[in-house]
Amino acid sequence: MTAAFVAGADVPLKRRLKRAERARQFRALGLVLPLLAFLLFTFVVPLAGMIWKSVDDWEVPQAMPQTVAALERWNGQGLPDEAAFAALAADIRTAHDAGTLAVAAKRLNYIVNGYRTTLLSTGRKLKEQPAPGTARETLIGINPAWGERESWTAIKSASGPVTSYYLLAAVDLTHNADGAIVHAPADQSIYREVFMRTFEIGFGVTALCLILGFPVAYLLANLPTGRSNLLMIFVLLPFWTSLLVRTCAWIVILQSEGIVNGSLQWLGVIDEPMRLIYNRFGVYMAMTHVLLPFMILPLYSVMRGISPAYMRAAASLGAPPATAFLRIYLPQTIPGIGAGCLLVFILAIGYYITPALVGGAADQMISSFIAFYTTETVNWGLASALGAVLLLSTLVLAVVYGKLALGRQTTGGLKN
Repeated sequence: MTAAFVAGADVPLKRRLKRAERARQFRALGLVLPLLAFLLFTFVVPLAGMIWKSVDDWEVPQAMPQTVAALERWNGQGLPDEAAFAALAADIRTAHDAGTLAVAAKRLNYIVNGYRTTLLSTGRKLKEQPAPGTARETLIGINPAWGERESWTAIKSASGPVTSYYLLAAVDLTHNADGAIVHAPADQSIYREVFMRTFEIGFGVTALCLILGFPVAYLLANLPTGRSNLLMIFVLLPFWTSLLVRTCAWIVILQSEGIVNGSLQWLGVIDEPMRLIYNRFGVYMAMTHVLLPFMILPLYSVMRGISPAYMRAAASLGAPPATAFLRIYLPQTIPGIGAGCLLVFILAIGYYITPALVGGAADQMISSFIAFYTTETVNWGLASALGAVLLLSTLVLAVVYGKLALGRQTTGGLKN
């Protein structure tokens, strides 16, 4: 009787505890909900929109719906039937009157150079004086390009609603007339080289930041707190200065009549100014200066948590300072090294202003091409595809870092 009564009394208590726990969870959710909404509308949605732009293919189906429907029955061999020619002629007239023909012409011109001229001139001539005869005879009489299979396979490949054209073009691949994936022509194969250049500059800047930042972080972590905080101000000082101002300052410093060349000439080290700007050297110097704090801060946070007792214990056991550092201290800084290198590398491969201002034509990174296709040629599909490839590379690096660095927590040189 007593046990049953106690068990019954526990039921309301458990319910109250569950209600209290749910209320606590709702309050916590309410606190983070504004941040989640901010991230959703400022990061996730634009990112998803960018990825969709890299596969979206709406221009040709919107301007030539009858032609797209007619070509569904075409196997891609020879030329399509008369119904497809008639559908194309009708679509060209309609799109020319509606003002949508230029959009489709621009999309098809990405596939076949000169297609824009072919399509627009055909639209004008069909409107001016429609020729007698069949649609096939009319179109081929206006422009012999309509008698070539390549002109029709271009329309079929751009029939939407999605396409792999932009993503393939971002890695110098394309579809041939038979639909097979092949290497793009030599005069259009530039993006692999640009990506390799981007990663090369990113790795170079990351290595320089690690070489320069490790001793600084070590010094800050082992100094007394007062002196360390004072020196930390100089590390954080670049964050208070505009990126554009810092980049322009390097142009002043490294130019032919700048401080560096002037000092070297005054000291008699060189007879004439060296070229330190608008080349790879200038890019490395400026980007390393800008990104160095992003390497120092993760290293400092990890080094600050390493107890000096480990090094004293190694010394007491007879280990030389170099051995104690390599075997005991350095392994414990691996999480900081990994975090700093990943952060610097990701920021470096996405840089645009610094390489554009202090680099030459052979030093432009992939971000410059993304900006060019976004603002100059308004080729958002290719710009989004290049951005998607860059994003994929970043995600792969983040996964590799998560597997290697975060999964390797070390204490005294031993893996936990």
